[in-house]
Amino acid sequence: MEYFIKLENIDLETTFNCGQCFRRPFNVSQAENGIILHNIKKADIPYWENYFCTDEDYTELIKRFSQDKIMKVACEYAPGIRVLRQDPFEALISFIISQNNNIKRISGIIAKMCECFGENNAFPTAEVLAEADLSLLKTGYRTRYITDAARKVHTGEIKLDEIHNMPYNEARHELMKIVGVGEKVADCVLLFGFHKTEAFPRDVWIKRVMSEYYPNGLPDCIKGYEGIAQQFLFHYIRNNNN
Repeated sequence: MEYFIKLENIDLETTFNCGQCFRRPFNVSQAENGIILHNIKKADIPYWENYFCTDEDYTELIKRFSQDKIMKVACEYAPGIRVLRQDPFEALISFIISQNNNIKRISGIIAKMCECFGENNAFPTAEVLAEADLSLLKTGYRTRYITDAARKVHTGEIKLDEIHNMPYNEARHELMKIVGVGEKVADCVLLFGFHKTEAFPRDVWIKRVMSEYYPNGLPDCIKGYEGIAQQFLFHYIRNNNN
């Protein structure tokens, strides 16, 4: 069946290509004032509504962010950006793979991972990845990190369900128990996998933003939503690298 989701602020191309996700295992198309999901089951509608954060008022967020002149420019540049609520385990593995990597290669590795180890090309489970021979994925030093993450999730040493309910700093500390997960990867996972919107991942682009525009810290108007603001800033600075 087809299903229309009304969303005033969404541009699929920008949302899917701003570095927050690396695969799109379903059919979705842009529509006026929203999006259309194709070939989905009725029972899956709540999952996709959650995935696209239909409960988040981006019109109001952009209005709030625009109290700051830099944020206003970034929001006007790409008002259709929307932070997605992704599967926590997939986000964890994806952002481990993302370290010192480019989006095309990350997407290729994840596609190969799903093909080789996922059921019907779904993202593989922690149990499967914990014992899989990952050498054919050519993930280099990241292979050890992927295996450690999968094993810790599979054995329950890291309980992803509990991270949902942890305060941000505690959740961040918990994820950093995984080999190879530092502050930036942990923040990416918390933002994109757990929708902890106060997480503020800092890569080279965001470090440049902080140095050039916010040497005295972030503006108060984004407090509590630093991660969503980060996506607008990241996309803007990356595409206006003069």
